[in-house]
Amino acid sequence: MNIKSRLIRRVTLAAAAAMLQLYGFAVYYAFSLPDSYYICTGTTLEVDTLLHIDAAPTDPAVQTASVGTNAVNTETLKLFGVIPIKEVEVQQVDRPMLVPCGQAFGIKLRMGGAMVVGMDDVETTSGERCPAQEAGIQTGDLIQSVDGVEIDSNRSLQEAVEASGGEAVTITLLRGEETLRCTLTPAYASDDNRYEAGVWVRDSSAGIGTLTYYDPASGTFGGLGHPVCDVDTGDILPVSSGEACGVTITEVQKGMIGEPGMLQGTFSQEAPLGTLSCNNRCGIFGTLKACPTDAQAIPMGFKQEIVIGEAEILCTVDGDTPKRYTAEIEEIDYHGTDSTRNMTIRITDPALLSKTGGIVQGMSGSPIIQNGRIVGAVTHVFVDDPSQGYGIFCENMVRYGISGS
Repeated sequence: MNIKSRLIRRVTLAAAAAMLQLYGFAVYYAFSLPDSYYICTGTTLEVDTLLHIDAAPTDPAVQTASVGTNAVNTETLKLFGVIPIKEVEVQQVDRPMLVPCGQAFGIKLRMGGAMVVGMDDVETTSGERCPAQEAGIQTGDLIQSVDGVEIDSNRSLQEAVEASGGEAVTITLLRGEETLRCTLTPAYASDDNRYEAGVWVRDSSAGIGTLTYYDPASGTFGGLGHPVCDVDTGDILPVSSGEACGVTITEVQKGMIGEPGMLQGTFSQEAPLGTLSCNNRCGIFGTLKACPTDAQAIPMGFKQEIVIGEAEILCTVDGDTPKRYTAEIEEIDYHGTDSTRNMTIRITDPALLSKTGGIVQGMSGSPIIQNGRIVGAVTHVFVDDPSQGYGIFCENMVRYGISGS
C-alpha cells in the first residue's frame, strides 16, 4: 500500500470515528434533553449545550395541538443542523414576569369535607365492629355528605352519624377524582353511649411554607413547590377554602446529618394576606390582596435556560424579611417522574449554612434565581446532607398553578 492510499485510509477511519462520536453525542442528548419546551412568542428554540443544536419544524404544515391561543408544534432537534436527535414539542408563550418573594407564610387549609385518616373498631355490647370498613370506606377518602347533609368538619360528621339512631345512612365521598356512594350502618359504642362510624378524620390543616412568586398581572401567587399532604395518609389535601397568612420566624432548628431542621414561627393576627384556591403536585396557589414585597418583577426562566453553576435563593430565616443567599445548581433532570425534583441544588452561603445548616423544613418554595431570572423553587432537603436538596422548575409551578390540577 503506497503512502497516498495509507493517508486516505487514515483520513477515512478518522472521519468514521468522528461520525460515530457525533452519533454517540446525539444518543446522549436524545436521553438527556427535554421532550417539550416553552419559548417566547416570536422566537426560535435555543438549546444551551456544549455542541451546536438546531431545532427545525418536523413538518411546517402540521401543528400537533393547540393550547389556548398558543400552538404546540413538533420540531426536530439536530446536532450541527445535520444529525437528527429527536422530535420535541415546542409551544410559544408570553414569558411571565414574576415578583420573586421568599417570605415565610402561614397556610390555613380547609378541605370541604372530612378526610379519613384511619379506622378503628367500635366496642359494642355484642363485640367489636368497624362500620366504615364494612361500608367499603378507605383511608384517604373525603366524606362529603351523610344522607344528603353536607359534612364540613369532624363535628358535623359525628352529629350526622349520631342523628341516624343506628339506621343505615348513605355516605357520599370523593376518592381521588371519583365520587362514590356507600351504605354505612353505625355501631352503638357502649363506652361512649353514642352511635359511631369507626373512622378518624381530619377537616383542616395548618403549617408554614415560603412564597415563591407573585404575578402582578393576575394577583396570583405560587408557594411551596410541592403539595400539602396529610401527615397520616400522605395524600394531597383537597382545598375547599383557605387563607395565606403573615408569619414571623422566631426560631430555627438547625439541620444536621440525619435530622432535617425546621423554621418555627408565629402566625400574624392581622388580616390574611390572601386566599388559597389550589393544592396540587407542584405547590399551593391562590390570590394575594397585594404584592408582599417592594421587589420588581423579573422574567421567568424556561427550563432550557437553566445551567449548572451559580445561583441565588431568597428565603426568610429570621423575622419577616427575606434575604438573598448564594447557592449552586449541581444537576438538572428533565425526565424524572417527580415533577418537584427537577434539579439538585447546594447551599454555599456561609451565613445561611451557619444559621440553618442549609435547607430546612419551612424553606420549601424559596425562589431560585439565576442570571436575572426566577428559574425554580427549593422543594426538598437531603436527609444525609442538609446543605443539598431538590428544586422544581418555575415553569412547572406556573403551568400547574394556572391549570389547577
